[in-house]
Amino acid sequence: MKLLKRLAVPFAVLELLTEAVRRRPHSVVLFDEIEKAHRNVFDTLLQILDDGRLTDNKGHLIDFKNTIIIMTSNVGATMIINGKRKRDLDQLDQINMRVDDELKKIFKPEFLNRIDEIIVFHKLTNQDLKQIADVMLKEVSDRAMKSKNIKILVTESFKEKVVKEGHSLSYGARPLKRAIVRLLENPMAEKILNGYIKEGDNVIVDDIMGNVSLSVFKEFYDFECLV
Repeated sequence: MKLLKRLAVPFAVLELLTEAVRRRPHSVVLFDEIEKAHRNVFDTLLQILDDGRLTDNKGHLIDFKNTIIIMTSNVGATMIINGKRKRDLDQLDQINMRVDDELKKIFKPEFLNRIDEIIVFHKLTNQDLKQIADVMLKEVSDRAMKSKNIKILVTESFKEKVVKEGHSLSYGARPLKRAIVRLLENPMAEKILNGYIKEGDNVIVDDIMGNVSLSVFKEFYDFECLV
């Protein structure tokens, strides 16, 4: 179902929520940045979390027993960002406790008590970002193979450049996509348009002294360092 972004008007929440769940009762419902919602939204959520159902504006009873409700929040984000990069258990426990204290300052106990589990997402390490970059780069490679039969292999040094230029303490992994577009997709598109890269080619993408290099080969031999 369509994800519900941060909403401030209770009636709008009620109408969107009940209609979406009525149409698709087996759904995941996401409330983004729940701490910014109107206070009446919490009353609605309490009813759903208590009874597993909600009455809409037309008097229809909507069943929520087959839905999964996820709420995100930035409460405590600053202390997570300011934490050390190393993930030792003592530090994680301290952060979890401090985030829990912050949640209690923002949300009422009766609301928190109805949540099955609170998960604290800690800031991403370089290894996390490299794994995310791997997924995004594979998507680009798969598209190139499907549309132009072009095989793309990237070196570790290029991935490190993507991670370095696509990482932000404030935005996490979001800038990775923009970095891949700027460093790989746009140069690839330009070289396809000018005929340097042709259908069926094999392309090695590397970072050489800070500059992105796209090299074309008719065949790949033994490049174990490429992924």
